[in-house]
Amino acid sequence: MRLEAITWERLADRLADRLLDLEPADGSPWPRVALDGAPAARPGDLAALVAEALRPRGRAALVVGTDGFLRPASLRYEYGRQDVDTYYDGWFDTGALWREVFGPLYPGEDGRVLPDLWNPATDRATRTPAVALPPGSPLLLHGPFLLRQGFPFDLTVHLSLSAGALRRRTAEEERWTLPAFERYDREAEPAVTADVLVRADDPRHPAWNGMPPPGKLG
Repeated sequence: MRLEAITWERLADRLADRLLDLEPADGSPWPRVALDGAPAARPGDLAALVAEALRPRGRAALVVGTDGFLRPASLRYEYGRQDVDTYYDGWFDTGALWREVFGPLYPGEDGRVLPDLWNPATDRATRTPAVALPPGSPLLLHGPFLLRQGFPFDLTVHLSLSAGALRRRTAEEERWTLPAFERYDREAEPAVTADVLVRADDPRHPAWNGMPPPGKLG
């Protein structure tokens, strides 16, 4: 696959421009966008840049991170604090994401999205109020393993790291998670299935595969 160099700011601008005319296939008035990647790839930073780029274009966006939808510690650590299979399959509350984030954005719903649910530091519910997302405003969901859940995304962006870059950019105390990302690459093939691929091995010099035609999105 051919990749071309781009800056993060220019990438955010290109994504923001595309979101202005992105029409969800199911008729929802709220485009749903995945910024998928390991924590070391910092997908949340790109989500924030896209939201910032949309602002002068007259469009609001809601940035939501899956780290606000972790399961309670008693469930995450049921088989130990470094169980790779649990990290891959059981750390994130996908049921809550379906219910609180995607459910309100289906056609005919009210667009009131819960930005987060669980604070891992306190291991308690956040009690954050729901946010009313105006029609036309996109959801920017960022986090790992997003392209294996069947979530109804209208545009998917995968931030890819080589095995070496992933190891270098992952804190030593978190490197036990690396086999989960190897499994994700093998099973979900996000670099192939995502609409937009961003190679982020060098955080100063990303590269991407360009924006696919509208008919090939989602």
